[in-house]
Amino acid sequence: MSLKTKSFSEQVALVTGGGTGIGRAFSEALSAAGARVLIASRSETVLRRTAESLNGAAGAERVFTYAFDVRDRGQCEALVRYAAERFGSLDVLVNNSGLAVPEIVEEITEEGWDTVLETNLKGAMWLVRAALPRMAARDFGDIVNVSSQAGKHGYADVPSYCASKWGLLGFAEAVRDHARRGGANVRVFNFCPGLVDVENTAPSEEPRPGFVHVSNMARTLMYALSLDRNVVLEDINIYSR
Repeated sequence: MSLKTKSFSEQVALVTGGGTGIGRAFSEALSAAGARVLIASRSETVLRRTAESLNGAAGAERVFTYAFDVRDRGQCEALVRYAAERFGSLDVLVNNSGLAVPEIVEEITEEGWDTVLETNLKGAMWLVRAALPRMAARDFGDIVNVSSQAGKHGYADVPSYCASKWGLLGFAEAVRDHARRGGANVRVFNFCPGLVDVENTAPSEEPRPGFVHVSNMARTLMYALSLDRNVVLEDINIYSR
């Protein structure tokens, strides 16, 4: 059976944490390919600055902004609804919002634990829960989760971060199985990078030793999304040698 395809110029992408770092690199690559990109985070100032820069580089208005808190279910649902209603569809959801609170096990606080889990895992769940039915109904969609090598290996100084990123992979596996069982043309990709340099991000800048340049993340994203619809890279491990 032939699966529905769409060119990037026909697609609408939602990138959380799209104003900086990995999210900005993803947004730049998607918009450069012709997609309309909605970048969302808590900082309207950062979002607007990024959108102006990327639209200026593209010579067209392809990047749009939406301020929200990923920890709030209502705001997550409103964001997905806004994207679908304003642009007519939601084709790519990138769950990139994330943070870490350094606390060794004996020092874990309820506030730190909840902040990390609600941002990195629960927020992604609310967004997928809202977006997946829309993608399935239109028979097209890609969900991209930015996990981490901390989702596969434990690190003593960030136990809550590890728990959230492991949880994101498990949740993604369940979503992937759900889409397969329902016959939906929806793929689920997980990025599991090592250290990514979110400071030296200009194309001409060398990443810090042991770090991956964000451009490599962006190129990998575009490659994964450009594969035939019956092909999915489940976990994408990328790190500096």
